[in-house]
Amino acid sequence: MTFYAFARSVVKSIFKPWYRIEALGVENFPMDGGVLLCCNHIHNLDPIVAGIMVPRPVHYMAKEELFSIPVLGNIVRKCNAFPVKRGLADRDALRTGLKILKDGKVLGLFPEGHRSKTGELGKGLAGAGFFALRSDALVVPCAIIGPYRSFKKLKVIYGQPIPMEEVKQTKASAEQVTELIMMEIHKLMKVHR
Repeated sequence: MTFYAFARSVVKSIFKPWYRIEALGVENFPMDGGVLLCCNHIHNLDPIVAGIMVPRPVHYMAKEELFSIPVLGNIVRKCNAFPVKRGLADRDALRTGLKILKDGKVLGLFPEGHRSKTGELGKGLAGAGFFALRSDALVVPCAIIGPYRSFKKLKVIYGQPIPMEEVKQTKASAEQVTELIMMEIHKLMKVHR
């Protein structure tokens, strides 16, 4: 058993009852091939919660500073995270993300780039659109609906993969594709609130 699989099962056994996590649409999650998992961002625990409820390991970008913290940096790395320099066009991080998708793995992203203080969905950054356009990955929207409070229900909803073929044929920009992804996340939030 890998460290990721062990950590995932331990964390899931604690988090699922503690936050009464209800996962909907897990059957929409592709079992093979590259997947770009795009979620809203309401809490620091979102990457963990979105990742433990799907049947495949998820790779996330994490701010570079985390990797230099003793012990934590090693754990973050073993949990499939890779560093990104925030506020810059980090080409190494973009290349790593594309390689993950091209290798048929799952890349988890928070298109807003930061947590929402109100719980409302913010504007997405072009990164999600970039990965969707530059890879053949299936794009799965995900909505996390709080609150993160002990024994209060927390919902994680995985939508059906967004059809990207037509979008790619129209020569849409990364910003336009991100908007489309954000609209799908918004629909999930609206239906399941």
